[in-house]
Amino acid sequence: MNKLYLWHILFGVGLALAACAAPAGPNVTPPDTPAPVAASPTPLPATPASSPTATTMAPSITPVPVTASDDEIIAYELRAAFDFFWEQANTDPASPGFGLIRDRYPGSTGIASIASVGFGLTALIVGVECGFITREQAYERALGTLQTLERMALVEGFYYHFVDIKTGQRAWQSEVSSIDTAILLMGVLAVGQYFGDDVQARATTIYERVNWPWFLDSDRQMFYMAFTPEKGFSGHWDFYAEQLMLYVLAAGSPTYPVDETPYYTFIRHVGRYGAGEPFIHSWFGSLFTYQFSHAWIDFRGLVDRKGVDWHQNSVAASRAHYDFAVAMDPKYTTIGPTAWGLTACDGPNGYEGRYGAPPSGYDNRSHYIDDTVPPAGAIGSIIFTPEESLQAMRYYYSLEGLKGRYGFFDAFNLSRDWYATDVIGIDKGISLLMLANYQDGLIHRVMMANPVIQTGLARLGFTLAK
Repeated sequence: MNKLYLWHILFGVGLALAACAAPAGPNVTPPDTPAPVAASPTPLPATPASSPTATTMAPSITPVPVTASDDEIIAYELRAAFDFFWEQANTDPASPGFGLIRDRYPGSTGIASIASVGFGLTALIVGVECGFITREQAYERALGTLQTLERMALVEGFYYHFVDIKTGQRAWQSEVSSIDTAILLMGVLAVGQYFGDDVQARATTIYERVNWPWFLDSDRQMFYMAFTPEKGFSGHWDFYAEQLMLYVLAAGSPTYPVDETPYYTFIRHVGRYGAGEPFIHSWFGSLFTYQFSHAWIDFRGLVDRKGVDWHQNSVAASRAHYDFAVAMDPKYTTIGPTAWGLTACDGPNGYEGRYGAPPSGYDNRSHYIDDTVPPAGAIGSIIFTPEESLQAMRYYYSLEGLKGRYGFFDAFNLSRDWYATDVIGIDKGISLLMLANYQDGLIHRVMMANPVIQTGLARLGFTLAK
């Protein structure tokens, strides 16, 4: 049982590292907004289950005593995650795909995902503020990436999910994705806000050409999930998930806006785990659904017209995941108080988008568990449950076989003696951005100063909580 390993988690005395995030620069002054806003059913994330993934069997990993401080452990994952986005990008200035970033490493050679690019653009801000790269290096990478995005094939301003990293052309006959385009645009707006100048001008152009009403099912007043030239539209964002950013971006558009109706139309099903706090949950109960939009948008202190506080909702969801893991400790080898946060990730049988915890679906039977735990689950909730997330990070850091070139590998399963050998862009991304926000709110400070985000939140009816 996981609890047998608890005695290995020893607190180190290591020197505390100074927070790497400094003031974000001259382009983060909050603009005037239409209303006061605080600056403070089954979606799958970026990689399909059918995509190649390494599933190597390995000897059981024995934890070793942790001699690093929490700050040192955070610094380890922060730098390693940044290195993934910096190093696994197309850096050939003559290539049509300059700046595109791999979906995963080392698997799926030659395939980039636009969601990974969105996280990677935002990672440039972390790189500058932490001193990993110079501002000039980051500006050059951001500008070149936006130039690539301007040239790529689009459908009404939306991007194909997976593309060839060298050519920028559609790969795997993948779909045009509303949510992955939204993740990309969050990164585009982030670097525009941070760097200003030509980067900001190009970011504005890329964002303002997106035809949001085109991706909306006007009859149901719900955004579609995907479009392919061969089959047309498919799926609806009809249940709560990671798509909050979609509504904010669409409402904030000065060129093709969508009003608040779709935001107030999707199903808000309330559930709870045990005696925990009730909250609006996602279909599979995957933890990433409570994290992704929050990586850029700081919902703290805000409520919508129905009184929903999405930040507190994610706190309750993260707490439910932790409580569930504690309850499952006697049943599973991996899952427990030091290994928690079930979310879409690689597993022993390939990529699995159904990993999650209750509540799920309408009857708590929609999530899937096989004792696989991804480090990104708990790390991505560090702004919601800092103590529990740091406890998990200490444990993960004690597992030498879980650590690689780019920090923690995607997942592990002690019941199967299985350890992922890939890292995935969206999982490294949510870890990186949330760690930066935990340190000093870096990404939140940049994004909450952006007029698009402020306008979108105001138009959706968000106000300061009383």
